[in-house]
Amino acid sequence: MDSPLEYLEQAEAELAALDYDEASTGVDRRQFMFRSLVAAAASAFGARAVGAQTTAEYLDATAGVWQRLQPPVQQAPPVPLGNGEAPALQFMPYPAGTGALMERLVRERGAAAFARTPHAIERWNGVVPTSAEDLAFLPAHRIAALIRERKLTSRRITDIYLERLERLNPTLNCVVTLMKESARAEADAMDAELKAGRIRGPLHGVPYGIKDLFATKGVPTSWGAADFKDQVFDYDAEIVVRLRSAGAVLLAKLSTGLFAQNDWWYGGRTNNPWNLNIGSSGSSAGPGSATAAGCVAFAIGTETQGSIVSPAIRNGISALRPTYGRVSRHGGMVLSWSQDRVGPMCRTVEDCALVFSVLHGVDEKDASTVTTPFRFDRAVRLASLRIGVDANAPKELVAQLTALGMQPKPIGARPTVAGMAGGGLNAEYAAAFDSYVQRKAKEYGLDLNALPERANTQASFGNTPPALPAGVAQGAPNPMAPADWNPRFVGGRSTRAFEFINNQRRRLMLVQAWGTFMKDLDGFIGAPNADVGPNAQTGHPCVVLPYTFDVPQFGGGGARANDSTPAPTYKPQPICAVITGSLYNDDLILSIAHQVQQATDFHTRRPSLS
Repeated sequence: MDSPLEYLEQAEAELAALDYDEASTGVDRRQFMFRSLVAAAASAFGARAVGAQTTAEYLDATAGVWQRLQPPVQQAPPVPLGNGEAPALQFMPYPAGTGALMERLVRERGAAAFARTPHAIERWNGVVPTSAEDLAFLPAHRIAALIRERKLTSRRITDIYLERLERLNPTLNCVVTLMKESARAEADAMDAELKAGRIRGPLHGVPYGIKDLFATKGVPTSWGAADFKDQVFDYDAEIVVRLRSAGAVLLAKLSTGLFAQNDWWYGGRTNNPWNLNIGSSGSSAGPGSATAAGCVAFAIGTETQGSIVSPAIRNGISALRPTYGRVSRHGGMVLSWSQDRVGPMCRTVEDCALVFSVLHGVDEKDASTVTTPFRFDRAVRLASLRIGVDANAPKELVAQLTALGMQPKPIGARPTVAGMAGGGLNAEYAAAFDSYVQRKAKEYGLDLNALPERANTQASFGNTPPALPAGVAQGAPNPMAPADWNPRFVGGRSTRAFEFINNQRRRLMLVQAWGTFMKDLDGFIGAPNADVGPNAQTGHPCVVLPYTFDVPQFGGGGARANDSTPAPTYKPQPICAVITGSLYNDDLILSIAHQVQQATDFHTRRPSLS
């Protein structure tokens, strides 16, 4: 058999003689014959096929050739991802895991552990203020009492706040979108429902503002960026739904720093109403500024690593950064699935408790959420609590609490775990904004593997926009436009997968070490910003509260290479401290802070903005 035709004739005869079993091969007889003859004619494998005694031998001998003859299989493109789709991995702050937490709660409290405790609104006592400014600076829980007792209408207080927002925004730059028509309609609806005998909840008729990271149906949600200033969602974020259900009236979308960093957004810098020569800090810039200025009854902020605590301190207000997982993030811009949190920013601690009582609890649209008990106690006995005090804790606050019955328990350094490298935060940033970064790189012709380095410099606190990349002159076009999203969104693209996983393994070590550290504490007082970084990783809650009134000592270092603005001088304002709590002790640390506010008046001071 020297010719190809002879090979083919013998192959055809042998194939015809085989006892072919279609069921065992999954290939029908005609296809099998065709495949084998084509393969035999196409290559030297035909020589191997000749003499094959079984169907399997023919299929094995001709498989490679047949595969080469097939058209290439078209792979489906990856499912596109935006900013919000969550990963399968879920961070759990409780050291033994969420399952163990649930079992402990059921063992200790039964089903009652998951029953929501309504926040009781105390009745109004005394003369009702008549001036618009006096009403504007009332705490949210006092406004709620006046509305409930029909001594103030929701429409009146809403109009007062809308007027203040409109008049003061040129000075504060805290408003992105003023929702005048919808706010008045909501206020009128709340007044009508109250007249008909219906009270939706503890926030019935109380006006508020929300950080411009949250979806509000039919209203722009900019994330602080010019590229998204016309972005409109067709749904409401879960917290917007819950606040509406409780009767709250949404006044405005308040400024967030660009993509939730600092106090600069596409409209400029948001300012501190006490000291207009400095920014309000961020990234919950607008909520901090508007609340301190008496432009809203309360506001909603977010924190990944300092974005509630820092602006609350800067603007001299009260705030709660809740335990991770207690409030839904659904409908909010994502920076970090494992660190983002939502919390109230208010003029009093009781307001924080009131708003949180509405917000907290499981949301099936956010897999991080849990329901745990929350019972604010206005008369908590400080002597019964285990409150740690760090050597760097504000002495005035420690003295105030000690006078109220606290028995301070000295504490030392908090646990650390070497090699965490931020816990992988940059990798989460990069994933959340991958689609945006790729779009901007294509738009500007940037090679994401060869981007210019940014200057490693510090801003003079709150005075200038984000630094330009190294080598770019002041006033020159920024190749990283529209923002300094390198390295924040770009640096994490080079993190290797095993490095990210190892960082998370070390993070669990940190969570467990903090669990040991806090096991004999209900909470502790440290330096105001000392524990923001580690607690961003561990998920612990904290409350911010004013404890004195003085000239602030804002830090931030000297001038940068591209910043010629001199260091500012400041006027007195409320100075704030931070009380950190054990996991899920949000109610307890609020109750502790409330004791201070019952005995002091620092939270009642007002900035002069006339």
